[in-house]
Amino acid sequence: MLTLSFSTLDEEQAFAILQWRYEPPYDIYNMLGEDQTVDVGMLTDPSSHYYAITDEHGELLAYCCFGLEGRVPGGNYESPALDVGMGMRPDFTGQGLGRCYLSAIHEFALKKFNPTVFRVTVAAFNVRALQLCKQAGFREVQTFH
Repeated sequence: MLTLSFSTLDEEQAFAILQWRYEPPYDIYNMLGEDQTVDVGMLTDPSSHYYAITDEHGELLAYCCFGLEGRVPGGNYESPALDVGMGMRPDFTGQGLGRCYLSAIHEFALKKFNPTVFRVTVAAFNVRALQLCKQAGFREVQTFH
């Protein structure tokens, strides 16, 4: 069983995440922008609510974010909820670890933010993530482009 820890992203972790590369069609999740300094600044700014998820050895396995950073342009976010986003290191995707990560993120968010409702926004093609969220008790509320 994995023991997962959460901490605000540091610069080294942010640079590492910016280098993660996913295979198509998941490559839309590749985060490398034009200006890595700006990206690192945003990822490490505590007000952005990005968190590193590490194992018991301090190895970066995933990250999560909450609030505005968990939203996708085009969605209707009028109803109150804590928006949640997450990303796993590419070499860990597709191995059935998502449930463990999502459960840990849920537990962390309950302690940190005490929300009454959680919301995730998932790309329609991402069947793995959709299935994971459905198994975790999320339900589809809207679809948008």
